[in-house]
Amino acid sequence: MKGPLFYSKILLFGEYGIIKDSKGLSIPYNFYNGALKTDENPSESAMASNESLKRFVDYLESIDRDLVVFDTQSLSDDVDRGMYFDSSIPQGYGVGSSGALVAAIYDKYAQNKITVLENLTREKLLKLKTIFSEMESFFHGKSSGLDPLNSYLSIPILINSKDHIEATGIPSQNTEGKNAVFLLDSGIIGETAPMVGIFMENMKQEGFRSMLKNQFIKHTDACVEDFLKGDVKSLFKNTKRLSKVVLNHFKPMIPHQFHDLWKKGIETNAYYLKLCGSGGGGYILGFTENIENAKLALKDHKLEVVYSF
Repeated sequence: MKGPLFYSKILLFGEYGIIKDSKGLSIPYNFYNGALKTDENPSESAMASNESLKRFVDYLESIDRDLVVFDTQSLSDDVDRGMYFDSSIPQGYGVGSSGALVAAIYDKYAQNKITVLENLTREKLLKLKTIFSEMESFFHGKSSGLDPLNSYLSIPILINSKDHIEATGIPSQNTEGKNAVFLLDSGIIGETAPMVGIFMENMKQEGFRSMLKNQFIKHTDACVEDFLKGDVKSLFKNTKRLSKVVLNHFKPMIPHQFHDLWKKGIETNAYYLKLCGSGGGGYILGFTENIENAKLALKDHKLEVVYSF
């Protein structure tokens, strides 16, 4: 048995900011995916995933039935038969490994589910996001629900504010283009919960809150608007500003050995780095106006181009 595939995602802009109502832009990343599966001879990782699903089933039974009802009987039976989530999505890398699992479970076991084929009104999108937020909280303590939403719908999602999200189109890729968005592998697994903890602790300080509103969110919103409009010149100007703010105020979220590399990008304009997800490890997101120059400057690192324009 193998279920449908659910893809990873990349939050291009909005990490941390969307907790405080900044804009955000999330796109599916089809390079990684996962599906629910059962095998006759499960591997160790399949058995570990199955154990985690057992705990997840108990958790799903605690979710308010007015919000969503699952066919927990079928789900329990399948899990008892050894079902697991077979995924190529790296965990702790900020590309939505738990989001894809949540999307797969909802797709298969939710009753009266909202489907991709319907007219996705703002109300339906918000309801899905709320359901997914509840479901994914099992994995990270507090979830926005965006990762599973992106994985479930497999379309770019524009976050205008907490209560206003919409499906959106993004400028089409141009594989000949020199401008690119890429992923840089830090080689370290990041943990979401401690990073969010540091952020919440910082939010208690007036200075940090003011920086978030007047710099971080301002530049994030500008980047989203530039990207959607296809205003490349302005996009790179604002991405550079955002990269600076992150280096100055989100240092704990940037793995130590990448501080100098981050700074070098800003100083040489060869590339600009930003957080991918909560940071602390996993992938780092990069933007460049010349992918060949960026590859040269980052030749000692593993780089994956995710979007050319």
